[in-house]
Amino acid sequence: MAKKAEKPKPELTKRQLTRRQQQQRRHYIILSAGILIVVAVLSVVGSGVYTQWYVPEYKPLRQTVIEVNETKFDMDYYLKMLKYYGAGASSQQLMALTDMVATAIEQSELARQEAMKLGISVSDEEVEKERKSSDSPLSSDYNDVVRTQLLVSKLLDEYFDKQVPTSAEQRHVMAMFLESLSQASGVRARLGAGEDFSKLAGELSLDAISKTNNGDLGWRPKGVLTSLLETSVVDDYAFTGEVGKLSQPLPDETKTKTLGYWLVKVLSRDDAAKTAQVKVMLLGSEQEANEVRTRLESGEDFATLAKELSQHDASKENGGDFTVSSQDTMGSAFKDFVFKSELNMLSQPIRDDTMSTKKGYWLVKVAEVDSNRQIDKDDRNLLKSDALNKWFTGVTNNPENKVKSYLDDEQKIWAITHVVRG
Repeated sequence: MAKKAEKPKPELTKRQLTRRQQQQRRHYIILSAGILIVVAVLSVVGSGVYTQWYVPEYKPLRQTVIEVNETKFDMDYYLKMLKYYGAGASSQQLMALTDMVATAIEQSELARQEAMKLGISVSDEEVEKERKSSDSPLSSDYNDVVRTQLLVSKLLDEYFDKQVPTSAEQRHVMAMFLESLSQASGVRARLGAGEDFSKLAGELSLDAISKTNNGDLGWRPKGVLTSLLETSVVDDYAFTGEVGKLSQPLPDETKTKTLGYWLVKVLSRDDAAKTAQVKVMLLGSEQEANEVRTRLESGEDFATLAKELSQHDASKENGGDFTVSSQDTMGSAFKDFVFKSELNMLSQPIRDDTMSTKKGYWLVKVAEVDSNRQIDKDDRNLLKSDALNKWFTGVTNNPENKVKSYLDDEQKIWAITHVVRG
């Protein structure tokens, strides 16, 4: 999240104003007078300077481009944030960032406003101290970036820390993630025959955390495993399943794994250019790939099945039609088939450990239960972060908050041009 731009402050009484604020106010009056003089001079000099410099260069900087409730952000502020978040980016990369930066500005301001309702804010003095203490101090143009970082820390430490208990019911969980129902059923049978869960998880699990820890996910309170594994399947079973009993294969439609299986048919090939025109499908398991291959051989249409089942985004909507070059990132077995096989021959399933696919099956076992166990520090921090995210989701979805972006494509291109130009 980014932060809000400076906005006009409400009028304060002399009693409320500090000496520093009084000086700032005098400076503002002097500055305003200076601006009026400049405008007057420009009007005397003539419309040539106005149209050649003020209109294309200065005026756009003053235009409001984002509004969050009562707070307005002009193009100058947006430009600074685009420079910050897009440091070192190309023009094409900056174009992809334009909307993300606008969203960051909006979200940071919403967070600031809502945090104030909770009695939490970050002072200018705190921002200045933090900014100057950094190994690579940011320019004061980016005070709001620092303010956002400090605000998040304060929310976590002063508000959400009180929302998360220090102890709770926890379960000691064992789990592994497998590619298909047939594999999970086979592994479950091996476990039933006495093979070691940890050994099989370390060898076969397609989830990095489970594999690295040989299936032992440790003692966890409810909610932590959902965040760690990016799926609720294991968490849901862990707090409902019978202690000591191995689960049936639990389907997970959303979990991502680094494994896929190709079905490929080479239509034509240019050996000199090392390119080929192919029809491809990427499936999530060998079992699924074999089932789809059988359907193809029985006469079903490749394009229809590719649009329905393939997980290869670059070819899916084209019915599997794809141009392959030797520079593509697919695995060596895929390339070997494309550049060495006979034309129009449907491949067997080709395993590829470089591609990401979704879907699989969990095997889960709850080893032990403790009704009131102290929560690990890292787990508490994770639960606090989850609570913060849920709070902020509620903030952004609150219809009472009025958020508007006036940025159009022309303004985005103007901003990118100025960032690239420096």
